[in-house]
Amino acid sequence: MKVKRNTLLLLACLVWSAAGFNILRIGLMAYPAYLTVLNTLLSVLVFAVFQRFIFGKLVKKHTARIQAYLEERHFFLKFFDKKAFAIMAVMMTGGIGLRASGLAPERFIAVFYTGLGAALLLAGLLFGKNFGKATFAPVPAQNNMEEKGV
Repeated sequence: MKVKRNTLLLLACLVWSAAGFNILRIGLMAYPAYLTVLNTLLSVLVFAVFQRFIFGKLVKKHTARIQAYLEERHFFLKFFDKKAFAIMAVMMTGGIGLRASGLAPERFIAVFYTGLGAALLLAGLLFGKNFGKATFAPVPAQNNMEEKGV
């Protein structure tokens, strides 16, 4: 099950976008009862912190790693490394456990999940943007000349 190098970026886009959409949806469904200016600002803060310090860096790191691969085809799960999969598993387990336990109040779910989900969704969209750039980038002139035997 090997895919082209750029397809790894598309897979990262789909996985992170789906996760972000789902978490954002959970947050937004809980939000109506807690919609205040303060809560909205807190959601924006959560979004900014996660995007700036975690997911923005993650997108850059994994895009650079994928683009640095010399071989064209790779196992489809190589869109992340083992550390990233471990982080994803911990986040999912923690989030599900937090909601199932009832330890987190609904207000927390609304505010935190909305910010976190938006940041995850943006990370997915940025992977999609990087996929588009890598897929539709013009071929450098030097490669064209080499292919023509010049």
